[in-house]
Amino acid sequence: MRNIRRYIGSFVFAAVLAAPAVALAGPGPQEGGVQIRVYDRDHRDYHNWDNREDRAYRSYLSEQRREYREYSKQNRRDQNHYWKWRHEHPDHD
Repeated sequence: MRNIRRYIGSFVFAAVLAAPAVALAGPGPQEGGVQIRVYDRDHRDYHNWDNREDRAYRSYLSEQRREYREYSKQNRRDQNHYWKWRHEHPDHD
């Protein structure tokens, strides 16, 4: 009976030591930031707003000869124009 308690105690001790390592090995948030999803009404789809989308947005503004203005502060018409342009200019990776 003593040997069984010793094995159970060792098992519990090992589990307690391994728990933090298992928790750290799990998947975390992308790039350590908040994921932002934007809905495109005309095309009825969602887009993740990440570094790639931000580069595309800045490219769009440059092509349109417009100053940078945060996407979320654009009016709906300008946002729709961006998504129309974006669907015509997909990423080529």
